[in-house]
Amino acid sequence: MKLEFKQATPDHAKAIGSLVVQLTQEICERTHAQHFDIDLAGTVQRCEDLLSAGHYAAIIGWSDTIPVAVATIAETYALYAGGKIGVIQEFYVIPEFRRSGVGALLIEQVRNYGRQRGWSCIELCTPPLPEFEQTLSFYQQNGLMPVGGRKMRQNLATNG
Repeated sequence: MKLEFKQATPDHAKAIGSLVVQLTQEICERTHAQHFDIDLAGTVQRCEDLLSAGHYAAIIGWSDTIPVAVATIAETYALYAGGKIGVIQEFYVIPEFRRSGVGALLIEQVRNYGRQRGWSCIELCTPPLPEFEQTLSFYQQNGLMPVGGRKMRQNLATNG
């Protein structure tokens, strides 16, 4: 298996959008709830806009010409975490490449990205649900530790 990781440019928005839509669909299927209402075209456009503006970054794992993994990341700040930190917003490896080491390699790519930018840590959120026990275990095996809390959200955008 030939695998290559690249930092994404706006030209990669379609590949990233496709993987993120697959991620959200899988979460909804596992939990039997519609947590996300995203479409591919809108997701690709948002991704391109965010990458172009420099507010968002992504690392894509490619097997030949096929995108097989993605981590989207944003830089933010937190006093409790020592200042500048990175947040993994989306992390996805297509099912055919799971348990092959691709996810661990992708996390290492994110760590290297963060070290180059002086981040004190990286954080992510995974649902504290039985459906995601393997995901939690994977993150722990790769050095991320639970620190408590649950992600909460209130949508501020209105339609119409």
